[in-house]
Amino acid sequence: MARHLITSAIPYINGIKHLGNLVGSQLPADLYARYNRGRGHEVMFICATDEHGTPAELAAKKAGQPVAVFCAEMHEVQADIARRFGLSFDHFGRSSSERNHVLTQHFAGKLDENGHIREVEEKQVYSIDDGRFLPDRYIEGTCPNCGYDKARGDQCENCTKQLDPTDLINPRSAISGSTNLEVRATKHLYLKQRAMRDQIETWIDSKDDWPILTTSIAKKWLNDGDGLQDRGITRDLDWGIPVKKGDQPWPGMEGKVFYVWFDAPIEYIAATAEGTDAKGQPDSEWRRWWRLDEGAEDVTYTQFMGKDNVPFHTLSFPATIIGSNEPWKLVDYIKSFNYLTYDGGQFSTSQGRGVFMDQALSILPADYWRWWLCPTRPNRATASSPGTISSNR
Repeated sequence: MARHLITSAIPYINGIKHLGNLVGSQLPADLYARYNRGRGHEVMFICATDEHGTPAELAAKKAGQPVAVFCAEMHEVQADIARRFGLSFDHFGRSSSERNHVLTQHFAGKLDENGHIREVEEKQVYSIDDGRFLPDRYIEGTCPNCGYDKARGDQCENCTKQLDPTDLINPRSAISGSTNLEVRATKHLYLKQRAMRDQIETWIDSKDDWPILTTSIAKKWLNDGDGLQDRGITRDLDWGIPVKKGDQPWPGMEGKVFYVWFDAPIEYIAATAEGTDAKGQPDSEWRRWWRLDEGAEDVTYTQFMGKDNVPFHTLSFPATIIGSNEPWKLVDYIKSFNYLTYDGGQFSTSQGRGVFMDQALSILPADYWRWWLCPTRPNRATASSPGTISSNR
């Protein structure tokens, strides 16, 4: 009997997910989990809601709710829809959990102990009309690489190029649309990814069975321009995991939280612990899936995700694990997918484009959608050939 750890990219909390999220991570991960269980293997299938960052704050504000209340309610909504679609998660966790707070602060502390964190005074975009610093994901503009006019300040969703807000042409606030922006000084913690580049590249090169889509995106981020860059892991926000070293304050980082893309992948580990907590099991039960020194050496770990998640799962999350210098399990295989499109446009939660999971269930039972989406999934190797759903179907 083999042991399989399977994770599906954790869906964001800002609304009900669309069929692109389902077919690009959750459904194929569920099929793989069911297949391995059917063969008699031991499976741990994990997912969660990704609850931190500005999008959660804005969605809660739009709903007229405190952000913690909004996230709790939306987690239940997403968990219910997942059950109705027959997704067989062993646990569907929350990135705002106490487990994830503790683990995220633990990893940050270990990275700092090992010399992989540096403090940077940087220039950050401040929206005068919104009265706040804008996280890079909430600055929009035209991508200088491909010309996509809704590129974000951290990454272009169209060509996946890593960006800084100052790279964007005609930048604007994604909150209000205001162009009344200025640059102000602030301090943040950076993960020194560049120093771990050779280790990460050697690890990626060892995965010769990965899909072309996965490796091509990882290599692009490793080698484009100046290559792999150090990455900010903190933000000037109210909602998130407070920046601490373990349970101690981090001098100079008061009032800041960890960047959502730092804490979100750590939730895979935390959600496994949440699941064993719910069953009243000891920590040894979740640690045998994740710690090489406690039984995880015989685990095969497979991740499922859309292509926009690939850079963080092939570079940043591995850098976090490698840099901790602790015996955590690294992923063995990453199955990535192109975008599902709707009448020629990319499915989008924030833009309300596509068929959403609750709408789909009001039209047909889940098994019909599961059967139809499997051969429709955007599974080709190139980024220019996504799966398509027509609104006329």
